[in-house]
Amino acid sequence: MKHLLYTMALGLLLIVPANAQKKEKDKEETKKDMASLVKGMTLDLGLLNTYFNEEGHLFFHIPAAVLDQDLLMVSRYVQIPANFNAYSNAGSKTSEQLIHFVKKANKIQLIQVSYSNIAKGKDPIYLSVVQNNFNPILAAFEIKSEEGAGYLIEVTDYFMDDSPGFNVVSSSDKSDYKMGGVDKKRSSIDGVASFPINTEVTHTLTYSTDKAPQGNRSETLSFQVNHSIIELPKDPMPIRYEDQRVGWFSLDKVNYSSEALKSDAYRIARRWRLEPSDMEAYKRGELVTPVKPIVYYLDPATPLKWRPYFRKGIEDWNSAFEKAGFKNAIMAKEAPSSEEDPDFSPEDARFSMVRYVASTTRNATGPSVSDPRTGEIIESDIIWYHNHLRSYRNRYLLETAAANPKARTLDTPEEEIGEMMRRVISHEIGHALGLPHNMKASSAYPVDSLRSGTFTQKMGIATTIMDYARFNYIAQPGDQNIRFVRQLGPYDNYAIEWGYRNFPGQSPEEVRETLKKWVDGYSTDPMYMFGSGGNDPNTQTENIGDDPIKASNYALLNLKIVGRNLKAWTLEDASTFNDLEELHGEFLEVYRRYIYHVLTMVGGVNETRLNNNQPGTPYVNVLKERQLAALDFLNQSLWKPQAWLIERAVVSTFASSGALEKVTDIQQGALKRILSVKKLNQMLSSQQTLAGAGLSVAALMDRLVLDIFKELSAPELSSRELQKNMIIQLLSLNEEKDLQPEIKGYIYQITQDLAAYLKKAQRTSDPILKAHYNYCLSMVTNS
Repeated sequence: MKHLLYTMALGLLLIVPANAQKKEKDKEETKKDMASLVKGMTLDLGLLNTYFNEEGHLFFHIPAAVLDQDLLMVSRYVQIPANFNAYSNAGSKTSEQLIHFVKKANKIQLIQVSYSNIAKGKDPIYLSVVQNNFNPILAAFEIKSEEGAGYLIEVTDYFMDDSPGFNVVSSSDKSDYKMGGVDKKRSSIDGVASFPINTEVTHTLTYSTDKAPQGNRSETLSFQVNHSIIELPKDPMPIRYEDQRVGWFSLDKVNYSSEALKSDAYRIARRWRLEPSDMEAYKRGELVTPVKPIVYYLDPATPLKWRPYFRKGIEDWNSAFEKAGFKNAIMAKEAPSSEEDPDFSPEDARFSMVRYVASTTRNATGPSVSDPRTGEIIESDIIWYHNHLRSYRNRYLLETAAANPKARTLDTPEEEIGEMMRRVISHEIGHALGLPHNMKASSAYPVDSLRSGTFTQKMGIATTIMDYARFNYIAQPGDQNIRFVRQLGPYDNYAIEWGYRNFPGQSPEEVRETLKKWVDGYSTDPMYMFGSGGNDPNTQTENIGDDPIKASNYALLNLKIVGRNLKAWTLEDASTFNDLEELHGEFLEVYRRYIYHVLTMVGGVNETRLNNNQPGTPYVNVLKERQLAALDFLNQSLWKPQAWLIERAVVSTFASSGALEKVTDIQQGALKRILSVKKLNQMLSSQQTLAGAGLSVAALMDRLVLDIFKELSAPELSSRELQKNMIIQLLSLNEEKDLQPEIKGYIYQITQDLAAYLKKAQRTSDPILKAHYNYCLSMVTNS
């Protein structure tokens, strides 16, 4: 036995050197294999070293130091099919996720990591958090070579498919278009670039489909997508807890180590890391420069004449940062030429850009990339689409020309267009700084103050540039020295101070308590209120002023002046009528917006964001008297014939038919919104459960019948169409399973009353009216 053990041990001793020799030989062969694998491929050094060739093969060489590190992978559309999806456009994000590259055996796994659910490492519940939040494996790649303190993997197939984590096409879109899988023969990897803190891959994916988007005859859908893999800071920034009374983009978190008797859900703000360069001076209240200011580079494609306005739009925010104790916190720079800096690239995540895109898209966006662990914004790109100029030119004329001579042309003066562009860039920079839309801000100023030159030049037309309060449509002809274009306001200063003020020596929890008390002193003042949606008529898009009825009355007075002059202000000698047709279509949309600003008051609920220690009630019904006043406005400005919207002299120049339908569509759309399941159920509930005496559903229906039917002894064509549409809407509501039975009872009574009214009305001697009333009666009685 001892001899046998000795023989086995000796054998092992002999085997070990042989295995070691084999491994060394394999390594040498692997090195040769790597050289042959990447032969002829273009190497780009950076966060991940990439090898790419014209045939579309792509390898990543992942440094060992990158393994298990926190990386962010952000996927965005570069180009998408026309009319594909109302919620997607070039630049839209398809996914954003924290990832790790992990070595396991002979493979590199790509793992999606979540920091949303957390617990203290020493807390026993930490083990449960780990066990119940197992990170999904998005992909696994065979290691082709181990060389240069890293691992070579081929990722061609991963980027030639709609792989896990990309979310290029949602499951609902695939269902809607009956799409198949990716056709790799018509797909490609288009470009690869690597930089010190990020690696970029752009590829095209093509799908076959049984249903092409509207206007697209091809049964093919192709998408170009860019993926950014970004290194996250190794020294995470301290978090700032969200306060729901101050608008801020934020991230969801759940703390399982909370002392509360539940998991503690909270949100953290997304912010740039701004730290004082001289902390002692900062503590003394002096303005100091940040250690690392926020810098935006202007796209070299930006036309020279617009660059000063872009620069101003960026640097306008310095006045707000001064409230937080910083000077020169944000700046605009020209992108260096290749001669000045051959290594500069807009794709490098170390640089934020304002991009100028030659596109027919009428839009501008302000996306940013943030650290999901802390909310720190890493970089952002502001995108200006060239044709956005056209939208602002048209809106400027339609909304301000009655009181603003500079707007009475389609050849808008350069300084006026430049001012508009400046403010759009400021708005998008605001998003990139962390600020969402604040639609409540536009209701803070008294309506008549917006007719004052002194007030508007100082205060602008809303308390923030983050509202959709683009133009002053309230000022009337004869009002002097009016500011017509939006600008930054007091809310912007307040919000930036909340987000960027440093509190040396305080923990995030202590900062939260400090800021709570500070916000207590501001959040009930309309100048500093935040709101972004819901049923609050003071939280709307495109509106200005504290009284929607008064504001819209002023607006319609102006719009009627514009309507009378539309031909004179848009047509030039020997021009076609195309611009006039376009302007008239937008003219009707402007009218619709003014009407809907008042429409929202019906069934409205005023919201004020409060904490429990503050006086007031968060949700209060809009008073019945105000709702009835809104219905008075709708009766005069919507339900009754509005012939001024479709003047024969204007419409005859570009349309042989269809103009009347556009007006009746506005009436019908408004009626459907008021008499919708959602609105009626909400009114029934709000009337019973919320503070404030609002308008009842029964009173609303009685009033609509009075205005649309009983007050009109001889309804003309548009009124007759409205009456039919109201009956259709009432009857369709009875078929809605989600409508409260109480409301169905009201509808039954209303239709009975209408039947009695129509029986009397049909006795008219007018043949057209007789036919109309007979038809309406048949709809009611045969339902």
